[in-house]
Amino acid sequence: MAFSLRSAAALGLGLVLAAGIARADGSGDPKAVASQDGKYADANGTPTFDVKDGRVDYYTFAGYIRYTANCMQCHGPDGLGSSYAPSLVDAFKTLSYGDVVGIIAGGKQDVNTAQTLVMPAFGNNKNVMCYIDAIYTYLRARSDGAVGRGRPDNHAPRPDAYTTAENQCMG
Repeated sequence: MAFSLRSAAALGLGLVLAAGIARADGSGDPKAVASQDGKYADANGTPTFDVKDGRVDYYTFAGYIRYTANCMQCHGPDGLGSSYAPSLVDAFKTLSYGDVVGIIAGGKQDVNTAQTLVMPAFGNNKNVMCYIDAIYTYLRARSDGAVGRGRPDNHAPRPDAYTTAENQCMG
């Protein structure tokens, strides 16, 4: 399945608009109930992590790598926030998968009398959007406490399907 960044940006914008109407309630129970080609999903079909005996699934590991490369500059190491951007570990306790994808793809602005906070839109950035599920999975695992700070020491091998999807998305 080919990935269209324009389609992802449109979907993300739609999700941002819908998120403004609906109350964010998190993504629910993160327990993995299904897997396909090394990618795990919860009961709602939302991407999730699989951590057993200190070993993380590959998507969670890849999410750490991609988070560190693309998000850490603002949101701080391990998603804990900074003086520049909020903690994503905390935010993931209330934001749904759709909320997260929408904010990342479409951006977000919070303006009040004390400050102006701006999250730029990454909907056209392949280094983010091609790995959105991995980034989401890593931050979900951090928020749930299943993964600690720092680079996961032990991870599952890279699935062939991950490489195929990456090659298709990145072009």
